[in-house]
Amino acid sequence: MQEPQPSALKRKLKNRHIQFIALGGAVGTGLFLGTGSAIFSAGPAVILGYLIAGILVFSIMRQLGEMDTQEPMAGSFGYFAYKYWGTFPGFLAGWNYWILYVMVGISELTAIAAYMQYWFPSLPTWQSALLFFALINAVNMTAVRAYGEMEFSFSIIKIAAICAMIITGLYILILQPSLVDGATFKNLWQAASIGKHLGDVSYSGFLPYGIMGLIAAIPIITFAFGGLELVGIAAAETDQPQKTIPKAVNQVIFRILVFYIGTLTVLLSLYHWSNLAPTDSPFVMIFDKIGFKYAAWALNFIILTAALSVYNSCVYSNSRMLYGLSLQQNAPQIFTKTNARGIPFASLWFSGALTFLVVPLNYFIPNWFDAFQISMSFVVACLVINWALIALTHIKFKKQKIKENVKTLFPSPFYPFSNYLTLIFIAFILAAMCLPRLGMAKQVIAVPIWIFAVYICYLISEKVKVSKKTLRSKTRP
Repeated sequence: MQEPQPSALKRKLKNRHIQFIALGGAVGTGLFLGTGSAIFSAGPAVILGYLIAGILVFSIMRQLGEMDTQEPMAGSFGYFAYKYWGTFPGFLAGWNYWILYVMVGISELTAIAAYMQYWFPSLPTWQSALLFFALINAVNMTAVRAYGEMEFSFSIIKIAAICAMIITGLYILILQPSLVDGATFKNLWQAASIGKHLGDVSYSGFLPYGIMGLIAAIPIITFAFGGLELVGIAAAETDQPQKTIPKAVNQVIFRILVFYIGTLTVLLSLYHWSNLAPTDSPFVMIFDKIGFKYAAWALNFIILTAALSVYNSCVYSNSRMLYGLSLQQNAPQIFTKTNARGIPFASLWFSGALTFLVVPLNYFIPNWFDAFQISMSFVVACLVINWALIALTHIKFKKQKIKENVKTLFPSPFYPFSNYLTLIFIAFILAAMCLPRLGMAKQVIAVPIWIFAVYICYLISEKVKVSKKTLRSKTRP
C-alpha cells in the first residue's frame, strides 16, 4: 500500500475553535426541528433515547479521538481506514463521508431558503439558496481561521439560545409555574387531560408507546448527533492537536448531552408532549407559551443561524475529506492543490459544484420539507456506515499499535468491548429504520447497494492507477 502524501494544510485552529466546531456540528436542525418527530414517536422517553445515543456517540468519539490524537492527519478516519485497514475501506470511508455532507449541505441550504421566506415571503427559495451558498463558500476560501471564527460565532448564538431556554424554563417550573398553564415536571410521566394528536388518552406515562416507540425514535435521534466527527476532520489544522483533541472530545459530548437532555426535560415539563405534532419545533412552543413578543422573529433567526452553522461545517469538512482522499490517491491529484493560505481550493470548488444542485432543485421543487425529510433518512444511512467504519478501523489501528508496543496518548476506554457494542448498536439502528411506521426501509436497502457502487468505482480507480503506472514505466528512457 502506498503511503499518503504529506499534508500542506495550515495548523491555525485553536482549542476554542475545535470546541465550537464540534458543538456547532451537532447542535443544528436535528435539535431545533428534528426533535418534534422524535418526541411524537417516543413521548418523554425521547430523553432516554438521547442518553442512549449519546453513550454510543461518545464511544465513537473516543475511538476517533485516540487515532486523531496519535496521528492528526488530513482526511481523519478516511486516512486511518486507508492506512490500517486497506485501500478500499479508505476509499469507502472518504467518499461516503464526502457524499453524506454534500447531501447535508443541500438540505441545510434548502432549509435556510425556507427560513428566509419568513422575512421575505416573495423571495424565491432558489435565490436565497444561491446567496448563502456563495457567502459561506467565499468565507471558506479566505483562510481556515475565518471558518473557525464564523463557526465560533454561529455556535455562540445557538448555545446562548439553548442556555436561555433552559434557565427560563427552570425559572418558570420552580418559581413561577402559573406563567405557563399546566407547567409541571409531572408532564414527564402523567397523562394529559386533552391530547391534540392522541386518539386514546390511555397512551400516557414516560413510555407512552412502549419500548417500540423508543426504538422508532432512535434513528431520528441519531441524525441529531451527526457532526461530532468534525473534531477529527479539523485535527490536521489544529494547533497542539495532542492537547486540544482529547479536551474537545471529552468536553463536547457532555455538553451536548446537557444541551439535549436538559432542554428536552425542561420543554416536556413546560407543556405536555401530546400537544406536539411531528412537524412542530418544541422551541416554537416554549416561546409561544411564555408569550415573548418577538418570539417568531427570534426563533427564526436562531434556526437560520443553526442551519448556516451546519452548512458552514459541510463546506469545510467536504473540502478537507476530498483533499485527504487525493493525498491517498483515491481521488484525482488536482484536489491536492492548495493556495498560499493553505486552503484546498480545488477540493472546495468541486464539492461546491455538486452542492450547487440545490439551486435548480429549489427552482423546480419549491416544497422543501418533504425533500428535507427524505435526505435526512439517507444521511442517517450514510452516517451509520461512517460510524461502523470508525469502530472497525479503530480495532485495526489498536491491534497495530499493540503489535508495535506503542502506548497511545489518548486510549479509548473498554477496547475492544466498546467497539463491538458500537457495531451492535449500529445494526440495531438499521433494523429500527425498517419499522413500517418510519418508512426508512428503502434507505436501509440502499446501504449495501451504495457500498457496492462505491466498490465498482474503486475497482475502476485502481485500474486507472495501474494503467497510468504502466504507461509511465513504458515512457521512461
